[in-house]
Amino acid sequence: MDVDAVRGRALVEESREAVVVLDDADRVVLASRRARHTIEGVREGEPLPSELLTGGRGVIPLVVPYEVDGRRERLVYLSREGDLAAYEELRSGFTAAVSHELRTPLARLLTLLETAALPGEDVSALLEQAAGEVEQITELIDEVLFLSELESGARVVALGAAPVRPVLAEALDELQERAVRAGVALRLECEPEIELAIRPRMLRVVARNLAENAIRYGGPGATFTLAVEREQDGSVVLSGSDDGIGVEEAELGRLFERFYRTDRARASRGTGLGLAIVKHVVTQAGGSVVAQGGRGRGLEISCRFPASA
Repeated sequence: MDVDAVRGRALVEESREAVVVLDDADRVVLASRRARHTIEGVREGEPLPSELLTGGRGVIPLVVPYEVDGRRERLVYLSREGDLAAYEELRSGFTAAVSHELRTPLARLLTLLETAALPGEDVSALLEQAAGEVEQITELIDEVLFLSELESGARVVALGAAPVRPVLAEALDELQERAVRAGVALRLECEPEIELAIRPRMLRVVARNLAENAIRYGGPGATFTLAVEREQDGSVVLSGSDDGIGVEEAELGRLFERFYRTDRARASRGTGLGLAIVKHVVTQAGGSVVAQGGRGRGLEISCRFPASA
């Protein structure tokens, strides 16, 4: 396979869009990971279901015909009805939420600086608190930019299969000191032979955010377990679970929303983006995320990755 062919296959495979390449008999020559995992019936080497080319199943096809070496092929983008409107609504809401989240630490920072200018105040202590607010703002901006890069496709999530355990162990080691201060124990359960088609950098992001969530909200005495198992169908489940305070069952479905915080979390210094980033990374890799638990029963976040194609 020449360089151009390899490059073309990589571009299609890693596309954020559901895109397929069809031959003149409507057989799928190549399909992006997103197409294979989100649209039923898309399989390389098999005919594309005809309804996907005629607007069936709520899918809108955009067909780009071309020729290569005398063969007629078509590049077909498969988008869902309402995708654009939903994206615009999401972008508008995200911008408003970022503005709101930045106002709070900025207001606290301004108050601290104004107080430091008053006679008789402990300037050193106030400046230390102000530095903490700056760190909070910096963390929020960093995570907003990271999430934006994920959504724009500037960050490649999926890659060739790589061992999982070393990456997870490193992520937990980096957080060990913080966990000790919070009174939370960290555990790792993962067989050394398990691999995932996800960049180590992105896997580390998932592991850190799951662990940080437990460190912040699990409560003293809680144990956080990062576990990885391969299912019989070949899929891999990475779960982060703790036996801490937990959240109300009614709130489980909202934990992955940007900036959403439970009542307990509102008093913390978290950005409210950690689990949103986890969900985005996992879905970009073709997987899915669910939350389970309840008040007094801890919290478990399960990330299911599909079997390697």
